[in-house]
Amino acid sequence: MTSSAEVSGATDAAKDRDWWRGAVIYQIYPRSFQDSNGDGIGDLKGISARLPHIAALGADAIWISPFFPSPMKDFGYDVANYSDVDPMFGTLSDFDGLIAEAHRLGLKVMIDLVMSHSSDQHSWFIESRSSRYNPKADWYVWADAKPDGTPPCNWLSIFGGSAWHWDPTRMQYYMHNFLTSQPDLNLHNAEVQDALLDMTRFWLNRGVDGFRLDTINFYFHDKQLRDNPALDPSRRNASTAPAVNPYNFQEHIYDKNRPENIAFLKRFRAVLDEFPAIAAVGEVGDSQRGLEIVGEYTSGDDKMQMCYAFEFLAPDALTPARVAEVQTAFSEAAPEGWACWAFSNHDVVRHVSRWGMDVLDREAYAKMLSAILLTQRGSVCIYQGEELGLTEADIAYADLRDPYGIQFWPEFKGRDGCRTPMVWDAQALQAGFSTAEKTWLPIPVEHQLKAVGAQYGDPASVLEQYRRFLAFRKLHPALSKGQFMSLPVDDTVLGYKRQYGNETLLCLFNMSAGEVATDLPIGQWDMLVGHGFDSRVEGNRVELPPWGAYFARHT
Repeated sequence: MTSSAEVSGATDAAKDRDWWRGAVIYQIYPRSFQDSNGDGIGDLKGISARLPHIAALGADAIWISPFFPSPMKDFGYDVANYSDVDPMFGTLSDFDGLIAEAHRLGLKVMIDLVMSHSSDQHSWFIESRSSRYNPKADWYVWADAKPDGTPPCNWLSIFGGSAWHWDPTRMQYYMHNFLTSQPDLNLHNAEVQDALLDMTRFWLNRGVDGFRLDTINFYFHDKQLRDNPALDPSRRNASTAPAVNPYNFQEHIYDKNRPENIAFLKRFRAVLDEFPAIAAVGEVGDSQRGLEIVGEYTSGDDKMQMCYAFEFLAPDALTPARVAEVQTAFSEAAPEGWACWAFSNHDVVRHVSRWGMDVLDREAYAKMLSAILLTQRGSVCIYQGEELGLTEADIAYADLRDPYGIQFWPEFKGRDGCRTPMVWDAQALQAGFSTAEKTWLPIPVEHQLKAVGAQYGDPASVLEQYRRFLAFRKLHPALSKGQFMSLPVDDTVLGYKRQYGNETLLCLFNMSAGEVATDLPIGQWDMLVGHGFDSRVEGNRVELPPWGAYFARHT
């Protein structure tokens, strides 16, 4: 069999080490992308079969959510073996085939690394909990109870309740930022760091081009186990956890966001730099200091290439003022940093629903939002189905699989609504996702009508608009790499300039359901075409249709 390295071709010298800067990364949730064996669950061979869709879309890379062996309590984010493939998804040979096919199509492959915690079924934890004196006794975060038997400090789990769980074998508590079945690894232990870095090399040697790092700011905890202070109610933000979760009541300065993380990220980056053209994007989960941490983790050239926070994944309405506020805050917090922006992913309500609950023309709205996302300074993640304009699915309680939603139902319905299977063929059984009678999550009828096959080739469709705009973005590097200069905003019109080299572009968006007219900035502007939006210019004024956009080059 041809190796991944041979298939990927080019010599080290010919590889673009900067490929990630401005890249469009397509996120695949493997359970829900394509089922190749009829069991109702997506798999690696299914992903390989559908890669031409992503290549035709115009993406540069894929990010695959975890596919490692796991008891699936958190659907793969509870890893039981970091160096293999869960039989549910296939084999290591299937993964090698996926790498080869992606590289043949010109796509980079990034995989999800979950290094802050493992499953309680991982052999490391099984050994660690067996006694206080075994070789891996200190590989996880263990602590004695207070004299009254209560947990050692007030830290909370994102999934509800205390972040400490009592273990009767060791007669100690262990820390878990998420489910009790997801114990936190102790990265203060150098052996743990070494094991995680060896695992990273394992996947790099198989030909991956980079990683998405889950919960990158959760790697270290305060050794003194100091209590987190209460957070002023006026500063509470529901972007990291839903509003009904008391996790938002604390300022998380001791259970995560620790300064020791910088040194580990430098070690991690050094491993990446042992290989040509590797990149990583980190998920920064923090509602108060997210952009500041992105700046810390991406400054210089010895840590992460890029990170993302939750500013555009939060429930806050997307308005002209909000976009300008986020970009300004990012430029101030991370002047040397590089962001990877996303509007949707596997953890949040799909953005067409999250921001457009009252919007009547959802397709026009989705097109306008895609153009805003794809003209932000930075790299971009597109979540599977986003290119179809999919809305959040309404999942009945009986069909819920997400433990997060089950815990906080009905005030928070969890993440299943954004994780339903991808729709390929409106006429086929299970929309072409699977031949099974029942899929792991149900497929909404309204999604089936938006299947790839129903939209492909229709110039008025959301899918074709994504393809058109991705091609337009590639023609104008200013849209991804250029400086971002906000224009004065009002309640309806968002405007900014993007400048790169000798090219300065103007981007205007009508973020309303009514027609608007606005003045062009001072200067000579030549309207650009090929982006799929119509507008009319009369003198110095441009008229924008509902959810419309205008793009021009300064001459």
